[in-house]
Amino acid sequence: MSPTALTKLIDSFIDFLAAEKGYSDNTCRAYARDLLDFLNYFTANREMVTGAAGGLKEASSPEGQGPALSRDIEQVSALVIRSYLGFLHKQQIKKTSVSRKISAIRSFFKYLEKHGAIRESPALNVVAPKLEKTIPTYLTVDEVFHLLDSIETKTLAGKRNRAIFELLYSTGIRVSELVGLNVEHVDFEKRILRVKGKGSVERIIPFGEKARSAVLEYRENLQGNRHQAPDVWKGPLFLNKNGGRLTDRSVARILNDTAVKANLAMPVSPHDLRHTFATHLLDAGLDLRMVQEMLGHKSLSTTQKYTHVSIDRLMAAYDSAHPRK
Repeated sequence: MSPTALTKLIDSFIDFLAAEKGYSDNTCRAYARDLLDFLNYFTANREMVTGAAGGLKEASSPEGQGPALSRDIEQVSALVIRSYLGFLHKQQIKKTSVSRKISAIRSFFKYLEKHGAIRESPALNVVAPKLEKTIPTYLTVDEVFHLLDSIETKTLAGKRNRAIFELLYSTGIRVSELVGLNVEHVDFEKRILRVKGKGSVERIIPFGEKARSAVLEYRENLQGNRHQAPDVWKGPLFLNKNGGRLTDRSVARILNDTAVKANLAMPVSPHDLRHTFATHLLDAGLDLRMVQEMLGHKSLSTTQKYTHVSIDRLMAAYDSAHPRK
């Protein structure tokens, strides 16, 4: 196989995901990394893993884009992909990571098939490892209140941190969505956010008065007051110490440090606050589809994982209360 030829096809596929599917930069980078890992494996183990042909046409390319495929690329077969699965298993790669890598490979060859570069995808019948269903990690209401109330707000950094975590818990947005917010995305009067999520799909999310007050206090203290510094009301919503946009890694580090200082029994990530948001709303009786819409989930089944927590609580309460056990 010509590694360069396949690399160019991968680049074409990633461009397609970004331009046509609207995938985020992070998702595109993950797909590219997983596909290049597969390519590197094949290149290094070519003679060992070559087997039945994968059904690729000779000298064709997706809709005239990208390079012609060499004859040797036919050696990418289902046997090759299964061999790669075995390699990942021996490397003790987590099942979630293996599943993601196989998903990337399957999507890539489906793209080639759809655009006429191959007759049939060699990944069509390759099955990813079955993932165990896990209940999302979440905080109790008391734990969340304790975490938020423990943040010292005498400094500008403290005000910012309080505003960040109030908003995360109030909206359930992803940390990548939070750091991508600009001031103009927030309607403080109506208490709604305009968030661009996965696939560049925009959604409107309400937030509470506590979050509104915390964010306003942070913004108003950036440069004294809004009359002296009108630029405070433009640009990224949350800033780092150098005045640039805050990163998702920084938010995760700050939150974990805050949880440690608050003496919580477990580490806390921004995604845990997202889980907590969903769990608390469902526990309070909010409709599952409304939670789905606010979280930005395409499938209702993705949101349903949060109902397991509520059902477990329901059964525990039932068992403790019903007289005939």
